[in-house]
Amino acid sequence: MKIVFSTDQIYLHGGLEKVMAQKANYFVEVFNYEVTILTTEQKNNVPCYALNDKIKFVDLAVNYERQKSFFHPKNLKKIPFHFKQWNKAILDINPDIIIVCNQSFDFYWAPFFKTKVKKIREFHATAFNLFNARKVAGFSKRIQLKISDFVASKYDVLLLLNKDEKQFYKSQNTVVIPNPLISNNKKASLTNHKVIAAGRIAYVKGFEFLIESWKLVVDKYPDWELHIYGQGEENYIQELNNLIKSYYLHKNVYIKPATDNLLDVMQEYSLFVMSSRNECFPMVLLESLSIGLPIVSFDCPTGPRNIITQESDGFLVEMENCEQLSEKIVFLIQNEAQRKIMGANAKQNSARFNEESVMQQWKSMLINLTK
Repeated sequence: MKIVFSTDQIYLHGGLEKVMAQKANYFVEVFNYEVTILTTEQKNNVPCYALNDKIKFVDLAVNYERQKSFFHPKNLKKIPFHFKQWNKAILDINPDIIIVCNQSFDFYWAPFFKTKVKKIREFHATAFNLFNARKVAGFSKRIQLKISDFVASKYDVLLLLNKDEKQFYKSQNTVVIPNPLISNNKKASLTNHKVIAAGRIAYVKGFEFLIESWKLVVDKYPDWELHIYGQGEENYIQELNNLIKSYYLHKNVYIKPATDNLLDVMQEYSLFVMSSRNECFPMVLLESLSIGLPIVSFDCPTGPRNIITQESDGFLVEMENCEQLSEKIVFLIQNEAQRKIMGANAKQNSARFNEESVMQQWKSMLINLTK
């Protein structure tokens, strides 16, 4: 079977890029599929996650200006070149399956590509915000959303990461398969006076809530530290640094660069915290469970509640409630024995996302599609 992943780039750290690399490797190494990764703006950068040598790469060099809206004139004028190069590449590769991984312009034309190739739109972000936008959108926005709904309905499969996402789609072509988790023998220490958070440093991740919560934690446990790993938006990072400074937390909260070996880094911590505004199916939570790291997270739509087992391997607290978030963090700081119990549960509970099981779900879906 020949598969194409269509995306923007694979050189920046992120959950989409990490899980795509994992699946591409598995397709090649275990299923013996032919895999091509088709990008629009790789810019000669090296992939940030290890990929099998058999995986092929094609970069279309469209190079959209990411600092601007996709619908900015400077980006809109690139569409004809993107369309021409994308179509040519697909004809040359002649795949059985195209998997569109992000919301670029290829999302709009891929399902109408005139060959027998099957098309999958894989969603890595929650549709919660778009669903809510329909209620308050102006006329032009409503038209745009209706077009997106129509296009999505023309895909052979809309691949969703958790069952709660199905409510946001009107079409009947949805399939739910969670992200796969590679098993490992790593184990979190759970004894160091350090807490970890990780992810793209962006507004959606709500790190300002986490810093606000940490101010309350430090009032009781001034020797504990919070380390935030990631890369992202410079303006937002500066806002977070200013907040850290204003709360006199410069000796307790540290923003650290993204790392290629997050699992190894996680082992040095006692719990993982997440303060996102929304998440679809964050890999960092799966990885936390896999090494026995308890989690405290906002119950944001829609991912954490589909990963965390409440009071077994972690705590879900009310959205944007910094006091509740800090209370659960303090509880786990105070109770090392409970941390270890929840850590053991986390390791055990992570088995339901076992890579082999999840990838067999993928294989069954792909085979059924191409019959």
